[in-house]
Amino acid sequence: MSTTRVAIIGAGYGGAALARQLQDRADITLIEPRDAFVNVAGSLRAIARPEWASNIFFPLNRILTRGTHLKDRAVSVDPSGVTLASGDRVEVDYIVLATGSTYPFPANPVSDNTEAALTDFQATHDALAEAGRVLIVGGGPVGLELAAETREIWPHKTITVIEPGTELLPGFLPEVRAALHDQLTMLRIDVLTNTRIDELPEVAPGVLDDISVTTTDGRTIEADIWFRAYGVSLNTGYLTDGNLTSLNGRGEVAVNDNLTVGQHSNVYAIGDITNMAEAKMAGYAGQHAAIVAQNILAQIDGAEPTATYQPLGYPMILLPLGTSTGVGQLPAEDGPTMAPAELVTQIKGADIFTASFEQQFGITQLPIGTEADALTDTTAQVEPA
Repeated sequence: MSTTRVAIIGAGYGGAALARQLQDRADITLIEPRDAFVNVAGSLRAIARPEWASNIFFPLNRILTRGTHLKDRAVSVDPSGVTLASGDRVEVDYIVLATGSTYPFPANPVSDNTEAALTDFQATHDALAEAGRVLIVGGGPVGLELAAETREIWPHKTITVIEPGTELLPGFLPEVRAALHDQLTMLRIDVLTNTRIDELPEVAPGVLDDISVTTTDGRTIEADIWFRAYGVSLNTGYLTDGNLTSLNGRGEVAVNDNLTVGQHSNVYAIGDITNMAEAKMAGYAGQHAAIVAQNILAQIDGAEPTATYQPLGYPMILLPLGTSTGVGQLPAEDGPTMAPAELVTQIKGADIFTASFEQQFGITQLPIGTEADALTDTTAQVEPA
């Protein structure tokens, strides 16, 4: 009996989880230029605490114990396979598009190599440590997390966040936004809403230098380092040839309720690249992966894929502001509800999901200060999530 072949393009929050869930029942080819799954939600803490940074990297050769990891990029996809940047071709029975999105450094590592990414984090940390005045352009969750992580390590720096919108966390419950403002005030983070700058600094982000920007209302802000905390880019360039599907105006892939792409019952898409009416968040990618795993396993068994996915209809968030405070909004029986700071810390803020991924992937990260390449495999003791 032949083995079902599944190509998963991308090893982010959705792709890595799906590979782990399917590897016992299918021949998995995981196409990902990085050498590790990167818990990019921890990148901002990695800047502030480089001794902890290795905890956000989970080697793919340890996650995918029964499949093949191709350290390559997809350049074209059609219903029967994937063409790679190397020129190789992967012919499969099922394809899952899970390439996600890219965010400016430091929220997302630039390098595909773990060692090089850790070097980048350390270099940026060293520059940030020398800066007395920090400017962050963008007051969304990334900018606010970066500001709070910086404050926790360096209590005396001046931290200014510029946000062009009129309010923080628009669309969330008033009590969530009020708690956010209270905590930012407590942390002495100066957030300027409804504020724009005439032009970005000529100095590259994350570089120590004399920086001066002028706001559109004439205010001058001086800093020693600045960071860009806005600008998500979807990784769907390999689909622009139209061999598989067309993209919408935002570069997204249209999916059906069962997360298949168009009329292709053997092609799925998950995570940030989908046109789901929800925010581009890691938690949603993991939920998508669970639905696709159910459907592909049903198809392997000769059944119809019946698992479907529906967005909540309102936003969720866990926004830690350092290791001991933060704000959140979670689903409840009657709709969205505010998550207290203690719960945000318990679920995410304390370790940025490290323990959760250790359990999911069967890998234990080492304590702070030890070498990342000496990870202990605990696959036999921990059931995959």
